[in-house]
Amino acid sequence: MIFKIAWKNIWFKPLNTVLSIILLTASVAIISLLILLQKQFEKQFSSNIDGVDLVIGAKGSPMQLILSSVYQMDAPTGNINYKEAKVWMKHPYVKTAIPLAFGDNYRGFKILGTTADYLTKYDTKISSGVLFTKNFDVVLGSEVARKMNLKVGDTFFSSHGDAVEGEVHEEHPYVVKGIASSTGKVIDNLILSNIESVWAIHNHEEEAETVVATTHEHHEGDNHEHDENVVEYDNHEITAVLIKLKNKMGFVLWPRLISQNTDMQAASPAIEINRLFSLFGIGLDALQYLAYGIMLISGISIFIALYNTLKERKYEFALMRVSGASRSQLLILVLFESILLCFVGFVFGTIVGRLGLYFISTSTEQDYKMAFNPFEFAVKEEGILFLTTIFVGVIAALIPAVKAYRLNISKTLAHA
Repeated sequence: MIFKIAWKNIWFKPLNTVLSIILLTASVAIISLLILLQKQFEKQFSSNIDGVDLVIGAKGSPMQLILSSVYQMDAPTGNINYKEAKVWMKHPYVKTAIPLAFGDNYRGFKILGTTADYLTKYDTKISSGVLFTKNFDVVLGSEVARKMNLKVGDTFFSSHGDAVEGEVHEEHPYVVKGIASSTGKVIDNLILSNIESVWAIHNHEEEAETVVATTHEHHEGDNHEHDENVVEYDNHEITAVLIKLKNKMGFVLWPRLISQNTDMQAASPAIEINRLFSLFGIGLDALQYLAYGIMLISGISIFIALYNTLKERKYEFALMRVSGASRSQLLILVLFESILLCFVGFVFGTIVGRLGLYFISTSTEQDYKMAFNPFEFAVKEEGILFLTTIFVGVIAALIPAVKAYRLNISKTLAHA
């Protein structure tokens, strides 16, 4: 009964109600969007650097090296000599070393030359088909296979560089040998081949047919077998190396040693991503303060609306008292009206926030191959947001509710 009366009362002045709901919706939408965006952004960035202590690459911006090599979101800082990089890859401090060679692209999806260890790093398996075993064999990330509608046995031609409209290499078709299982990480949007394919298509096209096929197996002897087959490529270049260390002393010493003694640099993903999070967090905090400011304004709007309508509805309240309503019931009615407004604003706000995240995800997925899930719930953070919204409603209605509680029936009806 109270719900029905409260719902009718909040539409007593529809313009005030609509304004309050719009302000609440805007504030909740912004905060909800930022909560989901920050949580998923940090989750995706953190999950992709698991198992990578350092990245060795060409000198330049450490942040650019991390973004390009780990997240495939930027142009690389350059190339490094494979023979020089192997000196560090074989260091006693190193547990695993995964070389990366950036190749061409297929309709915007990067072709990455690497080893089977790259799949192991992302805890992915071949869901159908087999691993690449020779030049121009590829394994597709799950999203590439889905979006391009490719299956095992299909062939395609790559375009030069990162540009979708680049020169097409029609002399060397890539053959889909396998499709990787979905991980929700960057590997889902990559096309993987062996490193020799990248070298062959760019520098040794005439030798491509005679290059010894390299088999990559998941065991400790894998690196030695690989080195014997590609010794002729020692003077070739790769883009970067993902390093996982046995001894954490390398984490401290290597960046300075490599920078001073080679033409390469060693960057720490953890350090660079923390720096990115701090910069990203400043902007998010500013937007959150703005959103809470809007929520405060919406609370003031609700207070003004309830306070003004209380004067016009005091005769209605007096009649309700005469009909048997208690003081407490009037107080609860006014509080409930405000809480109902805030609840409606919260529901609309979470819907609008998720719509905003969907459109952001569409853009980032197209440009950076990074998707966000608008249907994910941040239970703790959004729970706090809900309680904050309801609290604003209670505070806004407190004075009007107390005035309704203290309403003098005889004086009110005498002046009716």
